[in-house]
Amino acid sequence: MKTKYSPRTVAVSDPTLYLQWGNGIPSATNIAALLLVAVSLTACGGKGAEVEHRQAEQQAEQRHQEASQRQAEMRDAAKVEMARVAAPMQMSSNGAVMGMSIAPMPRDYAAIPLAQNKFEQQVQNGIMVAGEIPVSTFSIDVDTGSYATLRRMLREGRLPEKGTVRVEEMLNYFAYDYPLPAKNAAPFSVTTELAPSPYNDDMMLLRIGLKGYDLLKSQLGASNLVFLLDVSGSMASTDKLPLLQTALKLLTAQLSAQDKVSIVVYAGAAGVVLDGASGNDTQTLTYALEQLSAGGSTNGGQGITQAYQLAKKHFIPNGINRVILATDGDFNVGVTDFDDLTALIEKEKAHGIGLTTLGFGLGNYNDQLMEQLADKGNGNYAYIDTLNEARKVLVDELSSTLFTIAKDVKVQVEFNPALVSEYRLIGYENRALAREDFNNDKVDAGEIGAGHTVTALYELRYVEAGNRMNDKLRYGVDAQTGKEKYSREEIAFLKLRYKLPAQTQSQLLSYPIRLDQSVKQLEQASDDFRFAAAVAGLGQLLNGSHYLHQFDYTKLSLLARSALGDDPFGYRHEFVQLMETAAAIEQSNQLPSKKTFDGSDKPFPPQDKLHGEPMRDKSNPRNERLQ
Repeated sequence: MKTKYSPRTVAVSDPTLYLQWGNGIPSATNIAALLLVAVSLTACGGKGAEVEHRQAEQQAEQRHQEASQRQAEMRDAAKVEMARVAAPMQMSSNGAVMGMSIAPMPRDYAAIPLAQNKFEQQVQNGIMVAGEIPVSTFSIDVDTGSYATLRRMLREGRLPEKGTVRVEEMLNYFAYDYPLPAKNAAPFSVTTELAPSPYNDDMMLLRIGLKGYDLLKSQLGASNLVFLLDVSGSMASTDKLPLLQTALKLLTAQLSAQDKVSIVVYAGAAGVVLDGASGNDTQTLTYALEQLSAGGSTNGGQGITQAYQLAKKHFIPNGINRVILATDGDFNVGVTDFDDLTALIEKEKAHGIGLTTLGFGLGNYNDQLMEQLADKGNGNYAYIDTLNEARKVLVDELSSTLFTIAKDVKVQVEFNPALVSEYRLIGYENRALAREDFNNDKVDAGEIGAGHTVTALYELRYVEAGNRMNDKLRYGVDAQTGKEKYSREEIAFLKLRYKLPAQTQSQLLSYPIRLDQSVKQLEQASDDFRFAAAVAGLGQLLNGSHYLHQFDYTKLSLLARSALGDDPFGYRHEFVQLMETAAAIEQSNQLPSKKTFDGSDKPFPPQDKLHGEPMRDKSNPRNERLQ
């Protein structure tokens, strides 16, 4: 049964003050003003009466303004006090909000210097010598936040700081036509493709692609979702809390009666807004979201604690149990120590409660924190810059966002030094693992959601003759015969480890990558291969990569435009526009700046002679007035 809400007055800390929500009841001050005007009109006559009448009106208006200002000040003070205390909000029996409002922030709060954004600079992967370090190991990553934040910056006419773009998140923003896994096999398929590199003339590009099995929304099962929402003052601008409210309405519209939704908000203190409301109670969920407003500082640590408490309270065995943190990442008071936060998140992850992070806004945005918290919480990180992006993440890709099909997924590639002299992994800098971590099930790695695709690119160089090898490797020398093993047919050997969500022991997959599977020309590679190369190419250009010797924005444009393929949602075409914007901004940044204009004796800008001074007649050098 849906709850119907009628307009009402909600009391705050001072019982003489009321926050009136749409009831249209005039205040006592308004009534007094109207009575005073009426008395003045009946008591006065003639011109004197008119003067007295105007005076009475002015006095009444002045009293009304003063009273209104006092009420506003007291009301704001009361709301600030309500946000300060840590008492949860009152609830009705069905989870409906009885009262929720937090003091608004000043309008100019959003005008924070962009330098306050926190984007971590990555040290790009270098070129490895296969004869010395033949093995490369990393954790997979399905986050997309870096691409979405880049898109916003480019639309605002700015380039990101060099080294801050995570190329893997650009690659994994896009879907690729990898085959679905076979029934009763591993939860994801593995695809490899090899073709000449577009970045350097004498190198090859290896693409590794994973595709998880997909689920319809109706097959996801019951969900226990806790929305942990930042309503601090930094969320006041329209691209933050208002966009967040609309985005979560899109998500809740996908839920059903078997789902449970709780809402925890945090500012100067944290409070519970909804406690296990039914997923199909659209009116309750919508009403709760619409009543949120921004104000106060950001005590994210306290909010996370309450969110996990609610997640445990409504825990669904064998269901989806997840906290969804939505914030600009500006944790500035309370429990802000990163180690303490991650320890809490990892502990609850072990109990089956994951964490997904959604980022909003720029100006004081903490991209680094959002990405790392999601990593620790077995979740993914997305940045919501538009309503279209909210639809992509929370509607179109809802199964991928909520339902994990494999966890701790690791990739290890052993290159054959007999055929490969050098290689480098493009992206995944902060996902690198030690070689021995691959077989250690206690080492954490990334997760794959239902329907997720994961893409990794290696650039490599062939050699004509083999180098000295390590006997312990697959491609070493047989100790008995002295002959090389598998060195002339395979360029590399790909291994993957993963755990099913309820398991603690990993399973191994392995695939040889053969020399004869490569194509001779880049144009012969698939559209997906060439488009992925273009996406990674843009990321490397923006990061100022030192390894692109025959690649620039002109070649990037040709490559991307030739590989648009099937693009039902227009994301690839959007990428082309962003790429052209980045090229234009880069070109404009390289233009030499003009010398400083010396306007000490001349007006600037120069005055239009037609309007600034009379035109001089050459036949009248004295400029005498013509009669």
